Amino acid sequence: MARAKRVIKKPAATHSETLREKILAEALPHVAFDGWTERTLKEAAERAGVDDAELKAAFPRGVPDALLFFSSEADHKAEALIVDADLKSMKVRERITFAVRTRIEALAAHKEAARRGAAVFALPQHALDGATCVYRTCDMTWRAIGDTSADFNFYTKRALLAGVYTSTMLFWFADTSEGAEETWKFLDRRIADVMQIEKVKSAVFKMAGSLPNPLTILGALRYPKR
Repeated sequence: MARAKRVIKKPAATHSETLREKILAEALPHVAFDGWTERTLKEAAERAGVDDAELKAAFPRGVPDALLFFSSEADHKAEALIVDADLKSMKVRERITFAVRTRIEALAAHKEAARRGAAVFALPQHALDGATCVYRTCDMTWRAIGDTSADFNFYTKRALLAGVYTSTMLFWFADTSEGAEETWKFLDRRIADVMQIEKVKSAVFKMAGSLPNPLTILGALRYPKR
């Protein structure tokens, strides 16, 4: 029987989104050389036939908003590829490794722009925007591979993946190996570390479940039987 495909449909673009797409497409080839600056965006808008008012509407805060959009576009691209893969034949470890690699490869054509964007988000005034991008990417990644957790695991999974994703991205920025092979080896090691943490966490929760309720113990100490 043929495998049923999960299809991720991106909502129809609004006028503002269309403007963002046009400006970003014109900006990316120049960001690698000129950086993420207001001037870069303004010149990109001019090449795209977008006036100053429309540029302001598209990216009210300028560079930070352009970077948030750049990240979300990569998320959409990666998500479509992840959900279209044969995930059922993969173990959880293989799924998450594949998903993280796919998300990073979604930026391959604009690696230098992504590196310069990471440098912008490293600045204190843009740290919250950077954290927002990382959270959205990690949330997309877990959802794309079929995770439906809604308890405490929802947060721990995303927190652990954030560490894997950000460290792998930083490694990738400096990686000059053929086909980024050293990056994928690094990713495998980081995923292995996380899987060990998950095993320890599971064992701790299991052990904790077999222990008496601490409130009962404290209550007995406070109110001894007569």
